[in-house]
Amino acid sequence: MQAGEGTRIEVHESTRLLREFTQLSDDFQAHLGRELTVNSTDLQAMQYLIQRGPMSPTALARALDISTAATTVVVDRLVKVGHVTREAHPTDRRAVVVVPAPQSIASAMAALTPMVRSIDRVIQSFSEEERDTITEYLRRVVDVYRESIPEDVRVARGTR
Repeated sequence: MQAGEGTRIEVHESTRLLREFTQLSDDFQAHLGRELTVNSTDLQAMQYLIQRGPMSPTALARALDISTAATTVVVDRLVKVGHVTREAHPTDRRAVVVVPAPQSIASAMAALTPMVRSIDRVIQSFSEEERDTITEYLRRVVDVYRESIPEDVRVARGTR
């Protein structure tokens, strides 16, 4: 028996398309990482910093679900290529925060914005009733994903 043989599950086309979307999303992430000259972990760190703003190395380690030592290596690499800086914490002089560089935010947004706008144009091409149905479907799919991930993982990554 070959890998995948007998393990195929018949699903609705929309479910198959969601799987394809997930794969294409992963492929786009890899492309974006190459454009920004970072590996997948570094890109994920940048995404957290861009979305949430400056973070302590400990908070970033929790979000990435890696050790603080590994996070230090990630931050060192990002500092070296100019994507982030370490700055003094605004209220705790003993601590530092990792801050995304404005140029890196702009580069990431330049790569993402055209795709996001194109996706938004797709949903806008449907009637309001169709958009409501599509949105409800996606909301329920997101709920299934959330319910399939242990809460401690969702909390650590901020995806409650």
